Amino acid sequence: MSENNVKQVIVFRKDLLKGEHAIRKGKFAAQCCHASLGALLKFFNRKHINNGGYWKLNVEFSDNGVLDKWLNGIFTKICLYVENDDELVALYNKITNESDIPCVLITDAGNTEFHGVPTHTCIGIGPYWSDEIDEYTKDLKLL
Repeated sequence: MSENNVKQVIVFRKDLLKGEHAIRKGKFAAQCCHASLGALLKFFNRKHINNGGYWKLNVEFSDNGVLDKWLNGIFTKICLYVENDDELVALYNKITNESDIPCVLITDAGNTEFHGVPTHTCIGIGPYWSDEIDEYTKDLKLL
């Protein structure tokens, strides 16, 4: 593993960005933000606080670990694409079934776009060691 090379990757569905039914730029940005934050939150532990009715989030990480390198580094993010929903879900399943890399699938509720139909838009991968993420994303193109 390259201990100094940590990144996060957002993979978006290209079919949602083209044609007469392309999503708005703001929706695109929001979905990517959901993916970034959602993948980062995979590192956190949740604990329900009974007397307040809320959740407490905790995270612990070691010096020179993946979170230390990313949070105290330059927050490298790369945006890549797949062509459609089938490719997106297949990549998400492959990563979550074969690795410990934090990965989240973002599904838009369809309230403002997609005619009320919940729709997978993107996945957030990492932050994690770049070479391990690359095993799954090396053939994808930059968005």
